[in-house]
Amino acid sequence: MNGEHATTSPTKDSGVEKEKLAINVLADRVLVQMGPADGERKSRAGILIPATAQVSRRLSWAEAVAIGPHVRSVKVGDSVLFNPEDRFEVEVQGDEYVILRERDIHAVAARRFDGGTGLYL
Repeated sequence: MNGEHATTSPTKDSGVEKEKLAINVLADRVLVQMGPADGERKSRAGILIPATAQVSRRLSWAEAVAIGPHVRSVKVGDSVLFNPEDRFEVEVQGDEYVILRERDIHAVAARRFDGGTGLYL
């Protein structure tokens, strides 16, 4: 089984459009992209919590954009829950990504399930 890969969007550099870059993730790695909501957030009561506020052991959600050939529980497009302290960040053509091991993912929220909560552990 081949791993799925991500393709970054084209960028312009000095008026010349660069070609899209395909990223092939190896082994049991998952390439994810975190959304803009990782900075400031609101509490249920509507209180704005700044990104600099310390929250002990808070897990983060991100979208899987590429998976390695040995990943069994995650598909491209799934939202994954992971510990932000157990990650490796990488920048590809100006876009920020995070590389995780499949074993470092705590839960997956997938749209492909018809029943239940959409979460499986």
